[in-house]
Amino acid sequence: LGTALVIALSMAADAQAPEGVKDGQWRHYSGDTASTKYSPLDQINASNVNNLEEAWRWESVGAQVEGAPRGAVSFKPTPLVVDGVMYTSTAFSQVAAIDPGTGETLWVYDPESYKLGVPANVGFQHRGIEYWTDGEIKRIIIATGGRQLVSIDTETGKADPNFGENGIVNLEEGLGRKFNARHLTYSSPTIVCRDTIIVGSVITDPTGTKTMPPGHIRGFDVRTGKQNWIFHTIPQEGEFGNETWLNDSWKYTGSTNAWSMLSADEELGYVYLPLGTPTNDFLGEFRLGDNLFAESLVCLNAKTGKRVWHYQFIHHGIWDWDLPAAPNLVDIVVDGKPIKAVAQITKHGWVFVFDRVTGEPVWPIEEREVAPSKVPGEQLSPTQPFPTKPPPFERQGVRVEDLIDFTPELRAEAERILSEYTIGPIFTPLTVETETNKGTAVLPHMVGGANWSGACLDPETGILYIPSQTRLFNMGLRKNTGGRAEFSHVSILENIIGPQGLPMLKPPYGRITAIDLNTGEFVWQIAHGDGPRDHPAIKHLNLPPLGSATNPGLVQGGGVLTKSLLFMIQLNLDPEDYEKTLRNGVIRAFDKTTGEELWEHDLDRAPQGTPMTYMHEGKQYIVLAAGMFGQAGELIAFRLKD
Repeated sequence: LGTALVIALSMAADAQAPEGVKDGQWRHYSGDTASTKYSPLDQINASNVNNLEEAWRWESVGAQVEGAPRGAVSFKPTPLVVDGVMYTSTAFSQVAAIDPGTGETLWVYDPESYKLGVPANVGFQHRGIEYWTDGEIKRIIIATGGRQLVSIDTETGKADPNFGENGIVNLEEGLGRKFNARHLTYSSPTIVCRDTIIVGSVITDPTGTKTMPPGHIRGFDVRTGKQNWIFHTIPQEGEFGNETWLNDSWKYTGSTNAWSMLSADEELGYVYLPLGTPTNDFLGEFRLGDNLFAESLVCLNAKTGKRVWHYQFIHHGIWDWDLPAAPNLVDIVVDGKPIKAVAQITKHGWVFVFDRVTGEPVWPIEEREVAPSKVPGEQLSPTQPFPTKPPPFERQGVRVEDLIDFTPELRAEAERILSEYTIGPIFTPLTVETETNKGTAVLPHMVGGANWSGACLDPETGILYIPSQTRLFNMGLRKNTGGRAEFSHVSILENIIGPQGLPMLKPPYGRITAIDLNTGEFVWQIAHGDGPRDHPAIKHLNLPPLGSATNPGLVQGGGVLTKSLLFMIQLNLDPEDYEKTLRNGVIRAFDKTTGEELWEHDLDRAPQGTPMTYMHEGKQYIVLAAGMFGQAGELIAFRLKD
């Protein structure tokens, strides 16, 4: 172990610091494999951002598929730009090449994955693709909703015949367990490190059965598609962590998957996995124990798949606070000491910061006692991790003093509503519904806090920018009397609506937080969006922006960072018209040093995809994906007026 640590530290000394995107391109989902979402481009800046206008729109070819299923379709990719060509996936897992100056389609590759059924859990949607080159071979890699791993030649737009079987690897095979393939899908981009494609997965949740496909992580040869290794996120017999799954629950429990984006350090040869909750999300009676590597950040050797280090954020999770976003890699200086760090944002409102070589916490993380469960058969961990720095970027736990108090009448009604629920600090156990109690009021919401849009990281300053939302949620349990589910209780999952449809809690309801990772302190925090300040019950108060929370399950809004600006999208919130909420939104630009809003542009459809930026023929562009639930998916490009 000592020798391995010396070698790792030596490697760290030689490793290059994350720098964000170079030469005006955007080669990976987050710009780079460090997941910074940062480009040093500055043609668009504070002095001229108000001169941005739409340059072109590209309608997704997914809307043109004959016989493709309709229904729950969201267009949310982040495109890539490499060597003067834009590449994107569609909701139906097609890949298109586009002229980045005009929006003209150059070629389309269609694996027809939609013919393999509706993707599990998420329906028809896809977040993006990966680019890889060795200097000669150039490939776009996609893991499709139909469980296909495909390598596409960027020049021809055709699948590489040397990869898998005619360019396609069947991802249903090689997981080491029999399962119903309908519960497995892929919607996030893969990542390539050391010529290895690392693949996570999406698995049906929540579920009424204790058995689901396992979320094991796999590495494939980037040239041939051969599966080189598998990392068991649910440790098998004889493996490290297997003892944390009591009563042989490791044999049948599923999920524990990396459904979101991944990060990698090419110099170290390490890949970083944000893992999710095991089956079932809200009740652990069939998976007693701490359940490694659920809700953990795991660092693997990309070439071998061997675990380098891990940290578990929640032991035996029951709140569905799975890790939702790629961790951010950054080099920082703490108390005069240079550290190659990794920062992981969470749904439950913290940023955990580690040395990305050794896994040592940058600041102490304390195991503190938490309340036990009173649900028969459930056994929660007696302690949970509490980081001492940075402070939470979201409100945690529920207190009466946090209820809205715009007027005495609204406060009194909010107290009455809250009296019907169990409340307490973060990690308060779920309770069983009774005649006088509806369940447990949980904060943050099971979709966050933060979610898959993740954070932006400035590698030059070490400042992290996190979009998040505050929304109160009931996570109750109800005795299973129907017999259809295998669990003793079924979940009650519902929003807790405040007086006259207002939120229950004090604002802000959506926020952006800037945190200096060199000090672990806030730089600034602002309300993001107007929120319900025009509501009839409070309009007369002339309140400042209250921040907007999206409807549950929808992304709070992703961002992209440039030399001087932070761009962030947001769905509009109309509590009285759910359909309206789904159909439009905004993109805003902020001064990244102060949080001052500098520009806002209304969108005629729902923004979903995290924005990106690139330079093409001397002009800087900002591009985002928009469209969901009946709207045609479009990429919308902005540039400065001529």
